Amino acid sequence: MGQAQSATKVYILDTNVLLHDPLAIYQFQEHDVVIPMTVLEELDRIKDRHKDVSRDARVAIRALENLFANASPELIQSGVPLGNATETNASGKISIFADHTLDQQAKSFTADEPDNRIINTALYLQQMRQPQIVVLVTKDINMRLKAKGAGMAMVEDYRSDQLIDDIQFLAKGFNCLEGSFWGRVKDCESRSEGRETYHVIEAGLLDNPYINQYIIDDTQSFAARVIAADDKQITLQDLGYERLMGRSAWGIHPKNIHQAMALDALLDPNIDLVILTGPAGSGKTLLAMACALELVIERSVYDKVIVTRNTPEIAESIGFLPGSEEEKMMPWLAAVTDTLEVLHKHDESMDGSLHYIMDKANIQFKSVNFMRGRSIQNSLVFLDECQNLTASQLKTIITRCGEGTKLVCCGNLSQIDSNYLTAVTSGLTYIVERFKNFEGSANVYLNGVVRSRLASFAEQEL
Repeated sequence: MGQAQSATKVYILDTNVLLHDPLAIYQFQEHDVVIPMTVLEELDRIKDRHKDVSRDARVAIRALENLFANASPELIQSGVPLGNATETNASGKISIFADHTLDQQAKSFTADEPDNRIINTALYLQQMRQPQIVVLVTKDINMRLKAKGAGMAMVEDYRSDQLIDDIQFLAKGFNCLEGSFWGRVKDCESRSEGRETYHVIEAGLLDNPYINQYIIDDTQSFAARVIAADDKQITLQDLGYERLMGRSAWGIHPKNIHQAMALDALLDPNIDLVILTGPAGSGKTLLAMACALELVIERSVYDKVIVTRNTPEIAESIGFLPGSEEEKMMPWLAAVTDTLEVLHKHDESMDGSLHYIMDKANIQFKSVNFMRGRSIQNSLVFLDECQNLTASQLKTIITRCGEGTKLVCCGNLSQIDSNYLTAVTSGLTYIVERFKNFEGSANVYLNGVVRSRLASFAEQEL
């Protein structure tokens, strides 16, 4: 009769896991964590680079140093309790494995690449720790395939910040009801407060309502926004379908109800965070910039517009580009300047209008890498291409926003460029789900490509 399988597992972490979440070592509860020596070497090489990930590498190294500071070499190899750290509920152990000591017979791959040495470690521990389950955790898809092909039974992506299992379950920010809304409402209490009308309905009439979720029906006769919801009743603010479609900003009118909902959220000063998702050509950047100009120039709600986006190789190449920071950022922010041209294409002198507007709205182009440490006040911050950011990176940016600042996050989850992110693990997906019940945020999925019939056909057929 074989040995009983241990209830605790052993998780071997790849370098990219610690770069994705520097405090990932605390996310495995009662299970044990193993850090191969190769991972420490990679972190050491990365920490001194002029890349955004260098900070994450340093945070991970400091977290490990805090755990192993007073441990003997024997204890480091056998395992130090993770519970020694005050900021965690983890109760397992963490150890460092000297993968260079593996003899040739224990190796499945040559040790010429870091990935190979980490896989060799995982295969060795899988054999030595039987019957305990050993799991290799990496965000590198190809590494997961190599490990499985070499005989690793358990290989996983790091998903502690994954809130949904399938992107189709991602909240769209609105609920489109079949038929007429009033056809399903039997009992309703309505009241007027100034120019606004509110309806209180039974909770069971809507599926999983949340704050600032838009409610529309397919008869195009009703549009509202959830103001409050509990187990018994839901309070809706009646927006009026026609009134919603009649909204405009800087001369831009909505082409469909989804753009109308986005405009409503963007122009509402009580909403601090607006998240716009949707396919290429659905109008995310155009609506965001039109509302930015409207709120800064026409309504004087904010003092300036800060435009930023993820720039994967910014730290490597920005120094070689001429000009100021704004001028260096221009290649990555061409989508925004293209949008400004669209907004002013009918002006007598488009170039003159652009210079005037950029000066009048105090539009500043900043790199995400240089946002850390700032406190941004009374500004509208437009963060484009959010799908390529991790939850940790987005947290860094969101926590920069001070009093009187509105943040607009845009992204297309089908255009992720990162090697380690998928639609379900993207930071954009994470904040959509995390901020769903926050009264100061709204999320709208812009369903429908309005850029051109060519773009619409390509989005559907390619």
